[in-house]
Amino acid sequence: MLRDDDTLFAALIARDPSYEGFAYVGVRTTGIFCRLTCPARKPKRDNVVFFACRDAAQEAGFRPCLRCKPLDIKPPTSGALQSLKDRIKAEPDRRWSAGDLKALGYDPSTVRRAFQREYGITFTQYARSQRLGLAIGTLQQGGSVMEAQLDAGYESGSGFRDAISRLIGDAPIRLATRSILTAQWLDTPIGAMLAVVDDAGVHLLEFAERKALPNEIRRLRERTGPISFGQHPMLDRLADQVAQYFSGRLPSFDIPVVQEGTAFEAGVWDALRHIPLGQTRSYSKLARVMGRPDAVRAIARANGANQVAIIVPCHRVIGADGSMTGYGGMIWRKQWLLEHERRMAAEQQQT
Repeated sequence: MLRDDDTLFAALIARDPSYEGFAYVGVRTTGIFCRLTCPARKPKRDNVVFFACRDAAQEAGFRPCLRCKPLDIKPPTSGALQSLKDRIKAEPDRRWSAGDLKALGYDPSTVRRAFQREYGITFTQYARSQRLGLAIGTLQQGGSVMEAQLDAGYESGSGFRDAISRLIGDAPIRLATRSILTAQWLDTPIGAMLAVVDDAGVHLLEFAERKALPNEIRRLRERTGPISFGQHPMLDRLADQVAQYFSGRLPSFDIPVVQEGTAFEAGVWDALRHIPLGQTRSYSKLARVMGRPDAVRAIARANGANQVAIIVPCHRVIGADGSMTGYGGMIWRKQWLLEHERRMAAEQQQT
C-alpha cells in the first residue's frame, strides 16, 4: 500500500532507498517520473505526484527519467563504477594505478568512494581481488607458482605469497592440493551482495554493509577452507536465480545451500525456508512450530547466525507485535524484501 504523500516526499528529499521499486514520483512541471533516490535536483512539494508502480506513472502521461532510469530493474550505478568493473573483467590481470584512472578521465578519490560505498572496498582492492583470483585459478589448474605470480602481475615472489595468504589464508605452494571457495560480488536493486560458493552449493550470501560479514568470512575460512574471487558455474547459477528473484520471477530458490552449524541451527534454518512467500512469523511462533516453545532466544540467535540471506529467508521473522526486529542487512532492506515478496505472492494468486 502506498504511503501518504508527506511521508513519500520526505523519503524523496532524503533519497531513501527503502521505497525502491514501490514508489515513484512524477514531476508535473517536466512530465517526467523518477525513483525516489534520483540524484536530480528535488522539485517543489506542490509540483509532485506519487505512484505505486511504473505503469501507473506512464499511464498518467509521465516519461521515465533518463538519469535514474526507473524502468530498469536495478538502479543505475555510477558511470565510473560500471565502466571500471567492465574494464577489470576484460583485463583481470592488469595492475591499476591512480595514473591509469586519471588517464581515463576519472578522479581517483571519487572512484575510491564509489567502490567503498557499493562494495565496502576500494577500487584498488576490488581489482586486486580479481587479479589474485585469476592467479589462484592458474595454481588450481596445475600451473606453477611462477606462472601464477606472473598472471597476477607480481614481480616479487614474497609479495605475491603475502597477498595470497592475506586473501585466503594459505601459502600458494599448498593451493593445488586444497579446495578453494570461490567468491564474487552480485549487484541487486538494494545493494551489492557477496556470494561464496563451491561445487556443493552456496556457503555465504550477504549484503556488503552487514557488520558481521568480516567475522562470517573468517569463520567460513576456518571451518571450510580458503576463499578466492573468481568464476564458478555455481556462481553463474546463483547470479541468475538472484536476478530472477529481484525481478519478481522466482518465488523460491532451488540452488543447494551449504551452511555449517549445530543441529539446532540447521533445524532453525530449515524452518525459515518453510515460511511461505509473502508471509512472516514471530520468533515465538517459529519456536512453537519447531516444538521448542521454550527456545525463543536460541532461535533468535540461530536466525541471526544465518549467512545465506534471501535464500534462507531470515528476513521473514518479525517481532510478536509485528515490529521489524533487527536485521543485519539493515531494517529498510528487510521492509523492502517483505514488500517485494508480498507483491510476488499476490501476483502468483492472480495467475
